[in-house]
Amino acid sequence: MLTQNGKNNLNKGYVTQIIGPVLDIEFSDGNLPPIYSAIKIELEDGSSTIVEVQQLLGDNKIRAVSMRSTDGLKRGVEAIDLGAPISVPVGTPTLGRIFNVIGEPVDEQGDVSSNETLPIHRDAPAFTELETKPSIFETGIKVVDLLAPYRRGGKIGLFGGAGVGKTVLIMELINNIAKAHGGVSVFGGVGERTREGNDLYEEMKESGVINESNFSESKVALVYGQMNEPPGARMRVGLTALTMAEYFRDVNKQDVLLFIDNIFRFTQAGSEVSALLGRMPSAVGYQPTLATEMGALQERITSTTQGSITSIQAVYVPADDLTDPAPATTFAHLDATTVLSRNLAAKGIYPAVDPLDSTSTMLQPGIVSDTHYQVAETVKETLQRYKELQDIIAI
Repeated sequence: MLTQNGKNNLNKGYVTQIIGPVLDIEFSDGNLPPIYSAIKIELEDGSSTIVEVQQLLGDNKIRAVSMRSTDGLKRGVEAIDLGAPISVPVGTPTLGRIFNVIGEPVDEQGDVSSNETLPIHRDAPAFTELETKPSIFETGIKVVDLLAPYRRGGKIGLFGGAGVGKTVLIMELINNIAKAHGGVSVFGGVGERTREGNDLYEEMKESGVINESNFSESKVALVYGQMNEPPGARMRVGLTALTMAEYFRDVNKQDVLLFIDNIFRFTQAGSEVSALLGRMPSAVGYQPTLATEMGALQERITSTTQGSITSIQAVYVPADDLTDPAPATTFAHLDATTVLSRNLAAKGIYPAVDPLDSTSTMLQPGIVSDTHYQVAETVKETLQRYKELQDIIAI
């Protein structure tokens, strides 16, 4: 779903160079599209590709990154400037549906009836609009609410390998926010396996989170940009999901849960695009703009006086190295971490939250209450003592 340029004579150019997912396009004098503009390229088979302007090169040329595979593209093909950034459908009609990075439904359930669209590149809420008083976001999951509570409008890192119950925890949270807060959820699948996305969709239908007979009663909208997509799509799909969540917060004035699985893949895609655009790599080969890109995404996730977006982000830690620039940059934005333990999952304890490894900035007597704080500290102390004595008990 894209906004067309209002002019009668659309600004047109033509493709001069294609290097994988990166294209150079030449426009006529004085008609260069601005950075982040969407450009549509029609292919001979009737399909089209959307690309996003990344650099202005001089000589009336721009360099853009494609949101789809560039297979079948050739030099000389016409490119149309759409006069606006990529814009995606928002609002209640998006619930229960699966979208791609440019806001097209990909679940074969027909078109989306939403007349409203928003650009994916938007400013973070103004300082005067922010909710400054920290408040607890009650999840209804006792181990989380007691030992590592979430902040309303905060960012939570979810750590856990395959098969330790991440999906089940996510489903529980989606259900709870719908029942307790009257809120909705948006799930952004960023660079993960297509099979996982499909499994999640089927599980959501089974559990009633997605209502197939009446989509408007569903509690979640899904946005997928899986690992077989080009890096441009994986880099922008998180922003697409966030834009949909912002509408529910700002216009519908709801509490929203935004799931991002996996935030590391967002950084990874940015690194690929940066290299393809010829930028000088920074530490460990990452893009020099790593902190800026992460900040632009994370600063839009917040509580305002109207509503809140609470984000739960799965964090992949490459080679378990927490000092790697990608997870290290992510940690700077997190208010809490929920660590899922394989040992607890193996014992059949679900949710398999590790109470000693999970942390929260909200666990302070001034925020939760003296009693809550004392109980939580005593529980952790007892569990720590048990952990120390575990080997002796086993003997």
